[in-house]
Amino acid sequence: MARPSGKKPVPPLSQLRIIGGEWRSRRVQFVEGPGLRPTPDRVRETLFNWLAGQVEGARVLDPFTGSGALYLEALSRGATLALALDSNAEAVACLRRNLDTLGCGNGQLLQTDALRHLQNQEPSPFDLVFLDPPFHQNLLAPACTLLEERGWLAPRAWIYTESETAPSSLGLPANWRLHREKKTGQVHYALWQRDA
Repeated sequence: MARPSGKKPVPPLSQLRIIGGEWRSRRVQFVEGPGLRPTPDRVRETLFNWLAGQVEGARVLDPFTGSGALYLEALSRGATLALALDSNAEAVACLRRNLDTLGCGNGQLLQTDALRHLQNQEPSPFDLVFLDPPFHQNLLAPACTLLEERGWLAPRAWIYTESETAPSSLGLPANWRLHREKKTGQVHYALWQRDA
């Protein structure tokens, strides 16, 4: 009878393509997992067209980074600093390997619960935030409230959301102005700008 090896099974890996900037067309790996929905190429292209002129030199926060698709795209396009959070140890380790492969020194990663981090850590203001949490877990609205109330946002910050419901039903902070929105399949995505 074979004995169990004691090793955890290696999670399956998939690939995504960085679509613009310094690492354009580079392929990187990400860990597959429940609730993980890497933002598709077409949606990323649309988002970064909306953000034209806003990414280079920006401080970027990605609290539910997952595959790191948006995080890596922002770094490729000249973000000064980007901080990614995720509670999945394998996802964070894979993303760290991607940063090493790309030779990126201004990407920061933390394995942590995003809501707990936003609630308990000393905030510093970010210019651009990507909010793409797992669906059906009631994470988006609390994250938006914490970002606004705890001082994580620069006065005219841009905030991107992906959700399973229309942006108008999200109940986001009243001083966030909807800039653009679209729907693809079952996913609603929108870009907001904060009024100081």
